[in-house]
Amino acid sequence: MAGWSGAAESDLKAAGAEALPDGRTGVRLKGWHIESFNGPILNSSAVQQWEETLETTHLPEMVFGESSLILVHRPTGTKLHFNALDALKGWKEEALPPVEVPAAAQWKFRCKPSEQVVLDYDYTFTTPYCGSEAREQNTPKEKLEDSCLGLCWEDTDEQINLASLSSQTEPILFYDEVVLYEDELADNGVSLLTVKVRVMPSCWFLLLRFWLRVDGVLMRLRDTRVYCAFDETKDEPLIIREINWRESPISVLSAKGYLADPAAYGDPNLIKERLPIVMHKNQKLKISR
Repeated sequence: MAGWSGAAESDLKAAGAEALPDGRTGVRLKGWHIESFNGPILNSSAVQQWEETLETTHLPEMVFGESSLILVHRPTGTKLHFNALDALKGWKEEALPPVEVPAAAQWKFRCKPSEQVVLDYDYTFTTPYCGSEAREQNTPKEKLEDSCLGLCWEDTDEQINLASLSSQTEPILFYDEVVLYEDELADNGVSLLTVKVRVMPSCWFLLLRFWLRVDGVLMRLRDTRVYCAFDETKDEPLIIREINWRESPISVLSAKGYLADPAAYGDPNLIKERLPIVMHKNQKLKISR
């Protein structure tokens, strides 16, 4: 959120919240511990370890392996977290066929002028990742015996009230954006996975976004929104998740009269409504006691 410079101490106090100590980035509020980490790009030795773990020789150009967002509800041990390794595991498992690159641009993918370009993997690093969930270790073992470790996402008709989130009446107690990985596709577009979080006195909200633009070929947007309204009258938090996938060949957009110039699509917020929905579902988190 451009322009956010931190929460006022008076706003934190009025909400019963506290900023994390010792230079850490996050906030505690209504039983929630919310913390973000922004680390460096993986070095060469870490890249090798990740390639061995993922059983691949391909990783995005910039992987922020130490960056993550963690949200823990202390009373129930419910933990949601977002990180690059789990996201890339999703990419590896989904294993989409490679997006066709225009012949005129294939040379950009060569490491050496003489080598032949063989794009036999999903070089866009598209992931179905919607986040990770777990129970904190202090949760009694007898509560973790079911197949989903006490946490399961179930389809629901309940929706996130996005209009209420645009209200300017509540102060922002915490905000951050974490980049998990990024690749410029050999100057042929962009592949970017980020997660943003916003905490207010009445709720928290986050957006996990995978954004892909292959210049002249394809645009793909996979958004996961997660929302939790604070309700201290209930033992368990109500967490709603909305998953929305959109994509379109650029040729289809051009045929509808939209600009084909990649410069017109630098911001996914400006193009998302033009991309057809290919998958949408609402879920809520079931927390077994």
